[in-house]
Amino acid sequence: MAEKDAYQASKNYHEDVPPIKQTFHVKGMHHADWGLKDRLSRIFSPRSGRTVMLAFDHGYIMGSTTGLERLDLVIPELAPHADVFMATRGAIRTCVPPTFGKAIALRATAGSSILQDDVTDEVLAVDIEDAIRMNASCVAVQTFIGSKDEKSSIDSLNKAINAGNRYGIATLGVVAVGKQMERTARFFLLATRMLAEFGVHLVKTYYCEDFGKIVAACPVPIVIAGGKKLPEDEALTLAYRAVSDGAAGVDMGRNIFQAGDPAAMTQAIAKVVHENYTDKDAFGFYNDIRQKR
Repeated sequence: MAEKDAYQASKNYHEDVPPIKQTFHVKGMHHADWGLKDRLSRIFSPRSGRTVMLAFDHGYIMGSTTGLERLDLVIPELAPHADVFMATRGAIRTCVPPTFGKAIALRATAGSSILQDDVTDEVLAVDIEDAIRMNASCVAVQTFIGSKDEKSSIDSLNKAINAGNRYGIATLGVVAVGKQMERTARFFLLATRMLAEFGVHLVKTYYCEDFGKIVAACPVPIVIAGGKKLPEDEALTLAYRAVSDGAAGVDMGRNIFQAGDPAAMTQAIAKVVHENYTDKDAFGFYNDIRQKR
């Protein structure tokens, strides 16, 4: 046991040092609970305030996807350069080693396959207990604002928010767009704000004209969806413009795993998101890596 006098003499309360000002790097989450902030800090880098999500949840609606035929081979190559895995519980449990230490954005909704004409009717398929078992940082709920299934979609979203709030697990509201739905600034202004007002902690949506206005009007972080496959330089320009307009990161799928060099593309996206590379600089970085292989 330490000597009593030595114990007393070692104390230093630094009375001359003012309290450290505590701020939080995730928009709108200053008053969140510690556990929720911890999970959000796994998603959004405290250094940059942004995130690179790697989306490979396509199989739940599309089956085997080009570039993702073997998740167990693809993901290990890309894992070091992404912050978050956006995927289904089945894909994660069977193909992703738990040793990677990445944040998990767990796809929590399910619906009809691409064999059906209408894919807007989804249900909440993953309960909060399974999200806890998987140590999910957030659960992702696809929400079809403006569709005929809007009401049931919103109901699923709010059930996920309520359950997540009980355990400090964030909800990622995904603004989905069906074949007949708008893809305009007016629509995204409405949809992103609605999801934030319902209580989601982050939003995933598409980049569009006047994106800066959409970011400004949404009180929580917005992450952009990569969408359809683009040439690598165009995908980097998409990421650069979105981040420049205030996006808190990107969620790339096909624009990474269908790229000429998926690992190099993941690194180039990370340069844009976390290190403020321009799209041209990032594309040069991408080509440099490819040439060295």
